Amino acid sequence: MSRDTTRTKSTGRLEEDSLIDLTQHEIQALRTRFNLADAHTHQRQSASQDRIVLSLPDLWHEAEEGLQVTYEERFVDAFFRLHKQPTARSMKKTMLSYAASISTMVVGMFLKQQRMAVTLLEPCFDNLHDVLINMGVPLYPVNESALYDPDRIYAELKRQVRTEVLFLVEPNNPTGFSLLKFGRKGLEEVVRFCKDHNKLLVIDFCFASFTLFDPAVERFDVYELLESSGVSYMAIEDTGKTWPVQDAKAAMLTVSDDIHSSVYDLHTSVLLNVSPFVLNMLTQYIEDSIEDELFSVREVLRVNHELIRRTLEGSILEYQKPDVNVSVAWFKVNHPELSASDLHRDLTEQGLYLLPGRYFFWSQPSRGESYLRMALARDPQMFSEALEQLSTSLKRYA
Repeated sequence: MSRDTTRTKSTGRLEEDSLIDLTQHEIQALRTRFNLADAHTHQRQSASQDRIVLSLPDLWHEAEEGLQVTYEERFVDAFFRLHKQPTARSMKKTMLSYAASISTMVVGMFLKQQRMAVTLLEPCFDNLHDVLINMGVPLYPVNESALYDPDRIYAELKRQVRTEVLFLVEPNNPTGFSLLKFGRKGLEEVVRFCKDHNKLLVIDFCFASFTLFDPAVERFDVYELLESSGVSYMAIEDTGKTWPVQDAKAAMLTVSDDIHSSVYDLHTSVLLNVSPFVLNMLTQYIEDSIEDELFSVREVLRVNHELIRRTLEGSILEYQKPDVNVSVAWFKVNHPELSASDLHRDLTEQGLYLLPGRYFFWSQPSRGESYLRMALARDPQMFSEALEQLSTSLKRYA
């Protein structure tokens, strides 16, 4: 991938070939009519969420008067209640930051300090790769297919993982693959391997809310498994992909006791605290989702997944059915002469912005030339209009 950042004379915009990561693509997508690039939440508020918006002045003044620790504890307690993680609730050792990228930076700082190399899942969102590489952490790939058979997970990881650290994404972005479809066994096998071979297990759970109330997966107390196994672990959680709060978000980093002191010292070198107002507001959204069992979030995704199947069926974009209906969709481009990058370039010129697949295959970008990722956390009316235009555009290649 070229790192040349020359700009076109006519628009001053970065030429597409100069964009070096998916975030730069997402920044460009913010300028388009149909932004289906970033996985952040852009859908409208539900009726109950609108009431939270109307209460923002009260939440602001309440946060001014209270203690920081009060809003931290309320937020963490509500988050892990929603996610059905009683062990994490009771441990009270979760560290908060403004974004999952900051938590990942802290992870990277620790790995660099310990001189650890990482085996990272592929495909995955390239931000994980970029943050760790920029922190000076050596990276090696393990393909998602190594996790497809629970009876083979241990053997596959033993064969492929030669580093001190295994870094997974659960469920995965962009594919929607989830170990939880195997019940406890999938993650148990990963933990058993890491424990037996003295590996540090890092898991990005930023899309984990989409596994809640999904009949296809079994949600259990993940932190109980991690803690009782004695494995060294770091777990990243996030609110940014779940609720429509205009990126006023919070992330969490929870780690095993054997490394907690070292990670805490690095965490406090990065930031003091997350805004008590933001935590107070996010807690209201979480409590609302506990009340409606995440219906307001799940319904938008259900409608948009159905729109995809109805509108794009039979087109050259083949929908890759996920294990979990996460807030993104993964498509294979079925055309003998058209790469995903070429199609992406063509669609962008028409005001339709999806993400090209090559960046998700961070070790071998050419493997992603058959894939595009589409964001689904959008207002269904806007999403329907975008898909109609996309369908019309794709007919050119039929």
